[in-house]
Amino acid sequence: MRKSDVLIIGGGPGGSTAAIELAARGYDVAVLEKARHPRFHIGESLLPANLPLFERLGVADEVKAIGMQKWGAEFVSPWHAVRSQTFEFAEAWNKSLPFAYHVRRSQFDEILIRRAAARGAQVIEGCRARDVEFLPPGQGAVVHAQHEDGRTESWQTRFLIDASGRDTFLGNRLNTKQRNRKHNSSAMYAHFKGVRRDSDCRRAGNISLYWFDHGWMWLIPLADGATSIGAVVWPYYMKSRKQPLREFFLETLASCGPLAERMQGAELISDVEATGNYSYTCRSCYGDNFLLVGDAYAFVDPMFSSGVMMAMTTASVAADTVDICLRDPTQAASGLKHFDRISRHGTREFSWFIHRVTNPTMRDLFMGPRNVLRMKEALLGLLAGDIYGDTPIWASLRAFKALYYIGSLLNLRRSIAAMRRRRLNIQPAESNG
Repeated sequence: MRKSDVLIIGGGPGGSTAAIELAARGYDVAVLEKARHPRFHIGESLLPANLPLFERLGVADEVKAIGMQKWGAEFVSPWHAVRSQTFEFAEAWNKSLPFAYHVRRSQFDEILIRRAAARGAQVIEGCRARDVEFLPPGQGAVVHAQHEDGRTESWQTRFLIDASGRDTFLGNRLNTKQRNRKHNSSAMYAHFKGVRRDSDCRRAGNISLYWFDHGWMWLIPLADGATSIGAVVWPYYMKSRKQPLREFFLETLASCGPLAERMQGAELISDVEATGNYSYTCRSCYGDNFLLVGDAYAFVDPMFSSGVMMAMTTASVAADTVDICLRDPTQAASGLKHFDRISRHGTREFSWFIHRVTNPTMRDLFMGPRNVLRMKEALLGLLAGDIYGDTPIWASLRAFKALYYIGSLLNLRRSIAAMRRRRLNIQPAESNG
C-alpha cells in the first residue's frame, strides 16, 4: 500500500494542472496515467483564456514554441449569402486576450505532465486505475491500479481528483454519469497534410467551422504543417455508414464544398478515429474527499474549443479546494460548494450556445453579427473563454439570448420545424463500430 496526500487519476491537461499547483504547495502528489506520453489526443485548439494559466504554471514559453497562433474563428455556412464570417478575438470585450494557440496534443500534454514531475509530483505512466474504496470520513480513499505489465498496486490517499477525461472513472463507479438528453452526437477525425491555408499569415491560423446538413466540421491548422480535420454528426448519420470508417469519413468531408476545395490534393497522414454518443454530465462533481475535473465531470461538444480551457480552469480551482479541505477542514464545505459553482458555470454557459448552434436563428446571428449593446464583444468574450473573471459580458449575453428568442418567434414556423428536426437528430442510435 502506497500513500499520498493527493492522488490524481489522469495525466491530461486537467490532471497535470492540479498536480503542478498542489506539488508547488508542498503536497505529496501522485498522478496515475494509463498511457505513456507522448500519445495522440484530439482537441488541438485552445482559447485565449488558456494563456494566463500557462504563465502561472510556468509553461508559456514551451507552449509558444509548439503552437500555431490562432487569432480568430471562421464560421462557414451554405445557407447564407455571405458564406463565411470571421470573429477576431482582438475585438472581444477584454482586449488583453487577442489570440490563442493550436497545438499537437501529444506535445502539449507532455509539456504539462513533465512540468508536474519537475515540480515534485510522482508521475506513474502506463498505470490504469481499476477500482476505488472510500474510507470513513477523514481517512480518504484507496485506489487499486494495474500497471501495463500486469502488476497491481494500491494507493491510500487523503484526497482523490478524477481527471480521467472521457473514461469518467468516478462517474462510472458511482453511477452518476448520465447521457446529456439535450445534445447527442458522434465525431470522426484525422490529420492531413497539404491542406490549403489562408495566404494572410495572421488568418492562416484561424480555426474554420463548417455547418452542413448532418452537423458541422472543423479545420485546425497546426504549426508543423499538418491539419486536424473532423466532422461532428448526428447519430442517424453515423448509423447510416455502410462502408469502412476511412471511406465514410472522406466521403463526408467531400460533401462539404468549401472544405473539399481546401482539401484538394491533401493527404491523410493518420488513422481515422471515431467517437460516439459522447455528450454526458455527472450528477455531481464532488464528494467529501474527491473532485471531478474537466471531461471527467461533463462534456458537451467541441465546437467552441472549450474543453482544455475548462479542464485546466476547474483543475486549478480544484487545487485550491483540496488545499482548503486538507489544511482547514472547517472550511471544506464552503470550498467544495465554490468548486461546484465554478464547474457548473462553465458547462452551463457554453452548453446554452452549443445546444442551439445548429438552429437556423442562431446561424443567422452568427453569420450577421451586430454589436448593439456590445453583444458581439460579449459573444467574442465567451468564444475566447473569458467567462471566469471580472469581464462584464453577462448583461450583453442576456441581450443576445433575448434577441435569439425574438428571432425564433418572428420565424415561428421555421423554429418549430427546426425544433422537431433537432429532436429527431439527437435520438440515440446504435453504432456500427
